[in-house]
Amino acid sequence: MGTFDIGMIGLAVMGRSLALNMADKGFRVAGYNRSREVTEAMVKEYPHDNFTPFYDLREFVEALARPRKVMLMIKAGRAVDAVIGQLTELLEEGDIILDGGNSFFEDTRRRYEALKEKGIRYFGVGISGGEEGARRGPSIMPGGEKEAYEQIRPVLEKIAAYAEGEPCCTYIGPDGAGHYVKMVHNGIEYADMQLIAEAYILLKSVAGYTNAELGDIFEEWNQGELKSYLIGITADIFREKDDFEAGELLDYIVDSAAQKGTGRWASIESMKQGVDISMITAACNARILSNHTEMRKKAAGLLSGPEPVKAENRELFKNQVRDALYAAKIAAYAQGFDLMRDASKEYGWNLDLGKIASIFRAGCIIQAVFLNDITEAYRKNPELDNLMLDEFFRSRLEECQGGLRHAAAEGIRSGLPLPAMTEALSYFDTFRGGYTGANLIQAQRDCFGAHKFERTDREGTFHHDWGKRN
Repeated sequence: MGTFDIGMIGLAVMGRSLALNMADKGFRVAGYNRSREVTEAMVKEYPHDNFTPFYDLREFVEALARPRKVMLMIKAGRAVDAVIGQLTELLEEGDIILDGGNSFFEDTRRRYEALKEKGIRYFGVGISGGEEGARRGPSIMPGGEKEAYEQIRPVLEKIAAYAEGEPCCTYIGPDGAGHYVKMVHNGIEYADMQLIAEAYILLKSVAGYTNAELGDIFEEWNQGELKSYLIGITADIFREKDDFEAGELLDYIVDSAAQKGTGRWASIESMKQGVDISMITAACNARILSNHTEMRKKAAGLLSGPEPVKAENRELFKNQVRDALYAAKIAAYAQGFDLMRDASKEYGWNLDLGKIASIFRAGCIIQAVFLNDITEAYRKNPELDNLMLDEFFRSRLEECQGGLRHAAAEGIRSGLPLPAMTEALSYFDTFRGGYTGANLIQAQRDCFGAHKFERTDREGTFHHDWGKRN
């Protein structure tokens, strides 16, 4: 009869960190990795009384207390299916598999249904916080069978980060809900990072702030309503000295950024669902184009543009950029939560958006005091159609939109790329009922394809004989 509380398969950085986190909290953890060398290296470098390595999968499974709980921290995709295939030969009805990687939510839904037929409970568990979060307390988003959640709740909630005394872990919903929410979390993260990068290039190019001054500015911002993990590390990044040359490390880093796919998945799903997350898509596209370094270098020598317009009042401009960052951040989160709201209806998940916001308040990459306000907005109105309609956020947009308009205009005048900020402004203006010209598009579609149109003065759909064109 097995005695271990939980087993961890995959002992690279994230799996190792989570296993040690569990061991710290008093759980007896069994560990297994396909590569024996990885397991041996972990035991040598991170010995722990509550962690025991195994080098045979069958022995590993047999060591677990029933119902067996096995967490996978392995690369998403075929590897997950391969390991599940091996485990199903060893597990019994009632046992639980938890996939803690960044699996695509549709894969999770498929695996959930396939394992359900075998009597094995499957959880797609979104985990955010990187190595440090996994080791000290991440934000955790489990999705699967609600009744079975009670079997894993003691472990997950104990190892999670805590915000105001509450664990940053909650049951999200059935089948792929947990991985879907993690996908949207990562999409919001893309937009958040892009907005900070755009604030950086505005302050540097238009206002001429040095890295040291930028460090002070972001530290100042991190004392107020923009306080967040990303703003905090950004302040430190500006001050970090280079290892090889004089000056700050940031100035020696190549101007291109990679992506792992979750932001792209969110963009694809938004198109399928018919939900506008243009800021997240813009952030993904910005990374894609940033990687075409040779093409951009060539274009720089062939295509001209304006020189940056220097700010007449640096302090005023700094405050305008701060307001721009805050207003655009509201729009980005509004888009992400709107996507989750729509998915909740589409898949019958009954997502608690207020609770989801609350588990983002600590442990994860997008943790911020801002999320307290989002939590409160959905607490007051669980059926809130869009975050921008909440009274608090409505008032903040009213106060900050001037800064967003000015910063975006100065960036455009200076030839600076601001894809996320300009999308935020476009989204806000379109959302608030601004004229979009869609009536002309309806007319065009009816003219060339007889697709019909709706009228402002009567019900129904209509077709017009637009006449022949020469």
